[in-house]
Amino acid sequence: MIRTADDVLRLARELDVKFVRLQFTDILGIIKNVAIPVGMLEKALAGGVMFDGSSIEGFVRIEESDMYLRPDPNTFAVFPWKAKEGTTARLICDVYSTDGTPFEGCPRSTLKRVLQEAREMGFELMVGPEPEFFLFLRDERGRATTITNDHAGYFDLSPVDLGEEARRAIVVALEQMGFEVEASHHEVAPGQHEIDFMYADALKTADNIATFRLVVRTIAMQHNFHATFMPKPIAGVNGSGMHTHLSLFRDGRNAFYHPEGEYQLSDTALYFIGGLMEHARGYTAITNPLVNSYKRLVPGYEAPVYIAWSKQNRSPLIRVPAARGEATRLELRSPDPSCNPYLALAVILKAGLDGIKRRIAPPEPVDKNIYNMTLEEREALGIHSLPGSLEEALDELERDEVIQEALGDHIFSHFVRAKRIEWDIYRKQVHEWELDQYLTVF
Repeated sequence: MIRTADDVLRLARELDVKFVRLQFTDILGIIKNVAIPVGMLEKALAGGVMFDGSSIEGFVRIEESDMYLRPDPNTFAVFPWKAKEGTTARLICDVYSTDGTPFEGCPRSTLKRVLQEAREMGFELMVGPEPEFFLFLRDERGRATTITNDHAGYFDLSPVDLGEEARRAIVVALEQMGFEVEASHHEVAPGQHEIDFMYADALKTADNIATFRLVVRTIAMQHNFHATFMPKPIAGVNGSGMHTHLSLFRDGRNAFYHPEGEYQLSDTALYFIGGLMEHARGYTAITNPLVNSYKRLVPGYEAPVYIAWSKQNRSPLIRVPAARGEATRLELRSPDPSCNPYLALAVILKAGLDGIKRRIAPPEPVDKNIYNMTLEEREALGIHSLPGSLEEALDELERDEVIQEALGDHIFSHFVRAKRIEWDIYRKQVHEWELDQYLTVF
């Protein structure tokens, strides 16, 4: 359903909204907002709310700081928790420059630009994410710990899954905000959970991922938990990923399905896989943007490490689930839930489109467990690895002109600069492991 500004104003009156939060994200994917009283809503919907962009990570310099927020009426939703000031709603915004053009540093506008490129090729991207997260206890001062309150495992139920009540409350809150939740369950590690919501067009899905993280954190806090989307908060157990299901549609039909094609996949699907594999090392800095992301991308914990695809097994980067017809899709298994969803979907789509444009045929699928292969066996099959560190991933991003084009010069340069600083700070630290390993030995 397409909403207009008039629809939003009517809903705000009917729902007795008192305040509206105008939300947007910075380059790192952190939600920012400007709160306005409902009396300012009409002006906001006309794009008349200004903010200081020089204070936002990766936006603009202080001498060119004024930016405008343009709300998307389709994103209007009321927060399901009560605030002291009364009912509060939100609108997700695109950021515009003072000359009326989309700001090149706005991640949402970046995704829209790549989606328009796909549209010009006749395609619409549909995405279904599977974000995972941990629920940890808070200490007596309300600070986050890494202590879990359960010892449950995959798909376990109470009484071992003591986070079930909080997870159920999160699902209810998401549904109140318009989500179609498909499933929720305990994941493999203690304290780890997954909530899957219905696939949608890529822009709505990116909005949903950003909203999802906000809702999960808020409801977890109400249950005295700390929710984190940090990819690997605990050593020795599975990290949190965000397996991402992808399908292209043309004229309302699934363009990845071909009943007579090899594996019942169309050439479009195979070329898309080829593009994802060709640019995997280039886009990993975006889909896995933290120093900590690369603690998850190691063998032995169900996370993908190797650039390959398969029709069935879950060790490669890309899996093709068994469903066919309109449900035909690819599952990219490397992204983690700390990524900026707008930028992640932009670079993933750009990689796939490049595969279609250049007709990049993927190698044969690998249906053996790659984790059990020797280095020689992987080399014989031409199987390469994802970057092993944020530094290596940034090096690969700087070599990949297609992924840079997806980001645009502004976001590319600011992202790399911020992440190089992050890596430099990390590499200068002395960590507890080093002290334990070396202090009394050398």
